[in-house]
Amino acid sequence: MSLVAIINTTIETIDLLREVLEDEGFAVTATYVVALKRGEPNVATFFAEHRPQAVIYDIALPYEENWHFLQEQVLPASGLAKRRFVLTTTNKAALERLVGPTGAIEIIGKPFDLEEIVTAVCRVVAG
Repeated sequence: MSLVAIINTTIETIDLLREVLEDEGFAVTATYVVALKRGEPNVATFFAEHRPQAVIYDIALPYEENWHFLQEQVLPASGLAKRRFVLTTTNKAALERLVGPTGAIEIIGKPFDLEEIVTAVCRVVAG
């Protein structure tokens, strides 16, 4: 069973994604973006303890600050390639401009279709 980490800004989104992914046979662990940024839990410790095969990570406002946190803290601590991340955001166009052209990261805008999330997670877990 593949483990997916959900790192989001709201409990409602975490609960919704957890339910859908567990129904699809995935194991799920979760934390909040703000908690990670405060070091509660420590980013490296979170990934060392859980070792997810895929990560659903929410990029909220301010996009640039949160994108840099992902790039500088989360990606290195995860030990995972960028292609193992599915990014969610309220403004897909703004995030795509910030990220630039890439086939390495899945970006899904809100409101998102839950089936789109499941499909993206399946794709990144499959490698």
